[in-house]
Amino acid sequence: MQHYEYKVVPAPAKGTKAKGVKTPQDRFANSVELLLNEMAAQGWEYQRAELLPSEERAGLTGSATNWRNVLIFRRAVPDAATTAPVAEHPATPEVPAPTPEFRHTPSANTRKEPEISAIAGDPEAPTGAVAKPGEGARKMIADDGVEELSPVSGLTTALKARAGLKKDQTES
Repeated sequence: MQHYEYKVVPAPAKGTKAKGVKTPQDRFANSVELLLNEMAAQGWEYQRAELLPSEERAGLTGSATNWRNVLIFRRAVPDAATTAPVAEHPATPEVPAPTPEFRHTPSANTRKEPEISAIAGDPEAPTGAVAKPGEGARKMIADDGVEELSPVSGLTTALKARAGLKKDQTES
């Protein structure tokens, strides 16, 4: 079972000035982006933003409820008892040295034993299994942080092709 540790940080209240960032919305987005990238560099995965009540003193005897925006992050905690080391390149199984009783045949030399692999951190993984990153880890590593634009992908090519057709038709 995968274990996580969580970190809760206050969401930025003010925007951060930067070159080319002019509007207050852009500055605020810039400060959130900087915070998210800083936490990701430390190994924290962004989970969600929450608006939570905070009861605080107001005056000498009173109290008031203030609502605070926080950002929640998590990262996996390695559990030494259940986590197998992750190999970058799985080792090839060793072939036993030939013995006088063992005769090599061409079919025996070309046959490979199947590699046993398991998702990294799986407590039910067989002993000796090669740990491989799970689907979520592969997606996170491959994610470039750019929002998917699949509904409009290829639009540029289609427009260029259509522009070329119109140009050809007007020249005729």
